[in-house]
Amino acid sequence: MILQALHELYDRLEREKEYGIAPPGRTYQKISFVVVIERDGTLVDIQDARLEQGGRKVPRKVLVLGKTKPSGSGLNPCFLWDSTGYILGWDARPERAERAKETFGAFRDRHLGVEAEIASDAYSAVCRFLEQWDPSRAEEFPVLEELATGFGIFSIRGETRYVHEEPAIQDWWDRRTQADPERMKLWWEAPTISGTSNDPRAQCLVTGETAPIARIHDKILRVVGSQSSGATIAGFNEPAYWSYGLEQSFNAPVSVEAARRYVTALNALLDGPMRDRHRVVVGGTTIVFWTDRPTVVEDIFATFAFDGSAAIEQTQDEILRKKLETFFRALRSGREAYGDLADDPEGTRFFVLGLAAPTPARIAVRFFHRSTVADVLENLRRHFEDIAIERRYGEGSRRPEPEMPSAWFLLSETRHPGGDVPPILPGTFLEAILSGTRYPTALYTTIMRRVAADRTVNYPRACIIKGYLVRNLGREVPVSLDTSRPEPAYRLGRLFAALEKTQQDALGGNLNATIRDRFYSSASATPAAVFPRLLRTYQHHLSKLEGGHRVNREKLVQEILDPLEGFPAHLGLEEQGLFALGYYHQMNAFYRKKNTDDPAGA
Repeated sequence: MILQALHELYDRLEREKEYGIAPPGRTYQKISFVVVIERDGTLVDIQDARLEQGGRKVPRKVLVLGKTKPSGSGLNPCFLWDSTGYILGWDARPERAERAKETFGAFRDRHLGVEAEIASDAYSAVCRFLEQWDPSRAEEFPVLEELATGFGIFSIRGETRYVHEEPAIQDWWDRRTQADPERMKLWWEAPTISGTSNDPRAQCLVTGETAPIARIHDKILRVVGSQSSGATIAGFNEPAYWSYGLEQSFNAPVSVEAARRYVTALNALLDGPMRDRHRVVVGGTTIVFWTDRPTVVEDIFATFAFDGSAAIEQTQDEILRKKLETFFRALRSGREAYGDLADDPEGTRFFVLGLAAPTPARIAVRFFHRSTVADVLENLRRHFEDIAIERRYGEGSRRPEPEMPSAWFLLSETRHPGGDVPPILPGTFLEAILSGTRYPTALYTTIMRRVAADRTVNYPRACIIKGYLVRNLGREVPVSLDTSRPEPAYRLGRLFAALEKTQQDALGGNLNATIRDRFYSSASATPAAVFPRLLRTYQHHLSKLEGGHRVNREKLVQEILDPLEGFPAHLGLEEQGLFALGYYHQMNAFYRKKNTDDPAGA
């Protein structure tokens, strides 16, 4: 299902030029230098091909023939492009000097070996250069020391295109690719006729057609935790995983063409020029998303996923800001406004893929969600309704909290100081949001442990607690303070807030530790063991308040206590969540603008 979706996506990305999808048999490579030669092969110069960007030089992307070679592939030169070691026999690292000479020899011999097949003066000029070139001359070109490493290509002086862009060379390459696409990594070998090689033919799992099956799939790039050269998403490299005598990727037969298409499409989303639109990292999970046709949702989803509604204030891009405003307006309005984000929200498909790298060489699928734009927006709207709670009170709020907090904003509260988000949570939480299913229980229990550890109930934690109680347990939880709620846990949370505020009002800032620092965890878990002592201390603090303030505070505490028939010996995890929300709501009421007719804000 995942490979089929990516296989279909390829056609769309190929049409939209900004994605930079390379045609078959070609790739975009980061080129750092150009070897400029005469038509007789005489060297003119070695030029720096990098571009100025943000005050530094970066390689330019050039469409070249062939693919990046896998690591550990031995002497495997690329066609008319490669590193300084292969093209010039030079390496900035002294310990690799001998290896560079070997790689240059392989590069030279294999290009000369196919010269007779290519009717191109430009190609012959490269061959003459390779015959004449002495690797010791590389020291004459300081630009190589500056580059240290990087890929290079060839050009003829006076020509506006690179050598590998010559029509005769392109035609020869295409004939080879069509003859045997699987073996073009070893382009210097004579091709076989398609379908007559030893590669097995079978029914492709992606297309359903009978075709040559890919033995090894190309690597997926830029998944957090994977090696820089990429990692495999489909492969079987141990006999324990083989079955019915099928080895490697033949266990899951995907045709050579289908494998090329799905890998190309996924790498375009992860590592292409439009990756910032489609890729976001949450904890240790790399999340990639797309729609089957261009939409506003696709344009801004990455920004929304990382910043939530705060993105509107943070972005400097006026066009992006207008798209975000349209997006959040649609979430507030419901289905009748979804047409502002897609021409056919009910028929436009939306895909979200979560990837992780448990080992550097392997990619694991955390989750895959396929739906429509309308369904995703509806589930997002429901999510924000479930977690909606008034924003943080007074002193603890240095800047406005987002009305619609992002998943990352919420998940960041699950981290231990100096630690990371638990790796299993990002995928399961985002999947629950997008599919409208229950939130992961581990999210709630982790937040409750953090609250107990640092005695803090802030806005994102209150959002998670409320969302879990509403969606998973079916509880009705108000957005702001509800003085009529009878549950003992909610009232005890309010009571604890009132006792803490009384201590603060009586003693001011001259406190080494408040009752929250000392008693919050035990009060929320074992109220009967703690509250009688706190109420005795409260009387001492209350006596220090002045007239009307003291009277209002006493009325508030009495209003909270009246329905209670006693203090429970224990509160379960669900009740501890209600305790936390009662505490949060009551503290908010203290810091809101006072209403003299409402003792809850006293």
